Amino acid sequence: MTITNQQLFERSQQFIPGGVNSPVRAFKSVGGTPVFFQRGQGAYFWDVEGKSYIDYVGSWGPLILGHAHPAVVKVVQEAVQNGMSFGAPTAAELEMAELLCTLLPSIEQVRLVSSGTEAGMSAIRLARGFTGRSRIIKFEGCYHGHDDALLVKAGSGALTFGNPSSAGVPAETVSHTLVLDYNDVAGLEKAFSELGNEIAAVIVEPIAGNMNLIKADPEFLAVLRKLCTQHGSLLVLDEVMTGFRVGLQCAQGIYGIQPDLTILGKVIGGGMPMAAFGGRRDVMQCLAPLGPVYQAGTLSGNPVAVAAGLETLRQIQTEGFFEKLSTRTRQLTDGLVAVARKYGVRFSAQSEGGMFGIYFGENPPKTFTEVMACDREAFNRFFHAMLAEGIYFAPSSFEAGFVSSTHGDAEIEKTLNAAERVFEQGL
Repeated sequence: MTITNQQLFERSQQFIPGGVNSPVRAFKSVGGTPVFFQRGQGAYFWDVEGKSYIDYVGSWGPLILGHAHPAVVKVVQEAVQNGMSFGAPTAAELEMAELLCTLLPSIEQVRLVSSGTEAGMSAIRLARGFTGRSRIIKFEGCYHGHDDALLVKAGSGALTFGNPSSAGVPAETVSHTLVLDYNDVAGLEKAFSELGNEIAAVIVEPIAGNMNLIKADPEFLAVLRKLCTQHGSLLVLDEVMTGFRVGLQCAQGIYGIQPDLTILGKVIGGGMPMAAFGGRRDVMQCLAPLGPVYQAGTLSGNPVAVAAGLETLRQIQTEGFFEKLSTRTRQLTDGLVAVARKYGVRFSAQSEGGMFGIYFGENPPKTFTEVMACDREAFNRFFHAMLAEGIYFAPSSFEAGFVSSTHGDAEIEKTLNAAERVFEQGL
């Protein structure tokens, strides 16, 4: 007898808080029962009930080559046979470090870690240690992992010190975190004019992915780079999502912005737990064992994760890879917009590389406020209707979507046909 998603979810809630090991998996935003998946291949995966879905989540971004890519599976199997972990240096992690420094000119030295949260918190600690300052700036709607100092939300006004957005985070922990509006140049200039000599770093997603996909205005990033340079603050680009997902030189290559520090994750692990932070040599050499800023990790540079990541980065360097991926992603977003307009649905979409955002609003939003003005209930209905059609989008209106190199004409056509049926029936 086949076990059901509902049965597994009921059992899971007895032993796992909320029945899930990461909150967005619980479908709380969209309602209903989360899907429990059993296997994946290419652009598809199958749940425990045997139903197949076209996957536009891709493990939240890492699977740029699709599920179970043969070359990645092969190197992982070979790595496992040589040992799961050593807690000591390996030639493979050196190869990964060299490759990251080669692909991204802004990175002169890099350190491998095991998660984006770990990379973000380490980069902030390093920036504070290097500058001798305490204050940091982040932007409302940007997510940088669940480190206490970064789990903040803004109060009223553009220049507001953060309040904890999670229980268990003391107010004093975020008292040095300033929250500004994304894409707001005036607010940025005001913050630096008032506090510039106290700001250790500004951390920002050049293309936000956790308030749906929101692109930074080029002027916003250019002014940000200028102000950080003028005031001796470090610019930290969080490219956990965008890193090697939107292009071979990431979002910083698209925008022509050189950060002081870069945070990477997801794609560089090829589906395995791995992340990194790196940047200017003089900054990175403040890390222990060379400098006074402590950072460590037992599983950092894990050989199995490094093997998966290296092979993934090799694959995406093939000629025309990102051109094809970008074209396929635009084919999806343009198609969805066309179908929605055909049936008079207020809908918009945009993409960059293999990332995309869909919004139940007239135009793609540029700020957190505009994101919040989109019709979330319409998205929730769309999500469940598409899920019933075998199309798996992120179960939240605040999450970006992802296309892999294994999504082809057949998958896009099937998705658009499903959307046509859903929009025709009305939301």
